[in-house]
Amino acid sequence: MELDFEKMNGLVPAIIQDARTKNVLMLGFMNKEAYEKTLQTKKVTFWSRTRKCLWTKGETSGHFLDLVSIKEDCDQDTLLIRVHPNGPVCHKGTDTCWAEDNSYNPIEFLSELQDFIETRHQQMPEGSYTTALFKKGTKRIAQKFGEESLETVIEAVSNEDSAPLVYEAADAVYHLIVLLTDKGVRIEDIAAELLKRHDPSWDKDRRLAKAKGVYHRK
Repeated sequence: MELDFEKMNGLVPAIIQDARTKNVLMLGFMNKEAYEKTLQTKKVTFWSRTRKCLWTKGETSGHFLDLVSIKEDCDQDTLLIRVHPNGPVCHKGTDTCWAEDNSYNPIEFLSELQDFIETRHQQMPEGSYTTALFKKGTKRIAQKFGEESLETVIEAVSNEDSAPLVYEAADAVYHLIVLLTDKGVRIEDIAAELLKRHDPSWDKDRRLAKAKGVYHRK
């Protein structure tokens, strides 16, 4: 990586982003030494423009920024650094320097889960339940999804406690994602379809006919 440290008198801006939530946490500056120390220690280190010295984020508070990746921008004078933060990032005690919440929305894990399942599909490691499903083929995967869906229905109508319903629904969603992966479909495709249907201008009859490959004149 060839960074242009000279454009800003030996410094480059470093945008810090949470690798999981994708939220921007803070902005700091690095000189070449801070950049190299970050790579070496895997803890993000900046150049303090006020104290005129290196400072590793978290060296006082313990809230280190564990390095995940570093990318340069198109002009090679700005860094995007993805991290796993160990606690609040701002010195005022907030998650970010803009006092924003940095909590992770679990719904985003569905994409991560399908990435993992796709890796299983490609590598087919022995001893994996997901591998075993893929080896049994589409019909068995679809059948298993149906079984888990039925168990979800049973819990919904027969149990007032929500915990068993959540458990069975999680099984159903997992097997649905395995089925989608087997058919080359992403969970994001399902979300995109639902987003279309949320549009007030969505024409249910026409969309259904198009999905089935049949077009009817009204």
